[in-house]
Amino acid sequence: MKKRCVAIVLSAGQGKRMGTSIQKQYIELCGKPIICYCLEAFEKSEIIDDVIMVAGAGQEDYVTEEIVNKYHFGKVRAVIPGGKERYDSVWNGLKAIRDGMAGEEAKEGYVYIHDGARPFVDEQIIKRGYACVKANRACVAGVPSKDTVKIVDENQFAVNTPVRKYVWIVQTPQVFETELITQAYKSLMEHDRENVTDDAMVVEQEMQIPVKLYEGSYCNIKITTPEDLDTAKGFIEHIKS
Repeated sequence: MKKRCVAIVLSAGQGKRMGTSIQKQYIELCGKPIICYCLEAFEKSEIIDDVIMVAGAGQEDYVTEEIVNKYHFGKVRAVIPGGKERYDSVWNGLKAIRDGMAGEEAKEGYVYIHDGARPFVDEQIIKRGYACVKANRACVAGVPSKDTVKIVDENQFAVNTPVRKYVWIVQTPQVFETELITQAYKSLMEHDRENVTDDAMVVEQEMQIPVKLYEGSYCNIKITTPEDLDTAKGFIEHIKS
């Protein structure tokens, strides 16, 4: 029997590297806000049952009216305020599930944590995540690096070159047993949170549980700079052609 799956969609980032006055996830991409693309994927998904959106503090009404209601995203159960850092926003989303905003069954299911600035998540990635989390309790989407990676010191001198076949580029969704990731974040919030950059790190660090990588997509990019926006437009034009 399938367990209940909730997607926490993070939409509270400032997007300073985009160089625009509007937050990057609300910039229009081929006729609609960037964040609508991932929300559409979750809305249509056979796997995802509910969505919790985490918006910038004070933007909850805007997101509710201009995104959720305008584009008819019926799976969105709540739009809640984010925090100062990404981990604060994730924790707010997890607390919303814990507090019953997605129903009691969601507490015993799985949670997909996804960056709203990644518009090209699709049903195949979502399904692979479900199969992987059932088998491993904690998993993240990613792709093998196409490039050689260098580890550098504080002066940008190369100090190590990892073997490329062991190097993956991490993406989202990152998928976990809801109880596991909630306990991991609860523990994290009780002490120093420096250098925490993704959810997998929280599980690895706080619960000492290994996290499995599953296949994402090279198209599953995060829109961070104006160049990424051009790339995303190219992907959409290719899909339409």
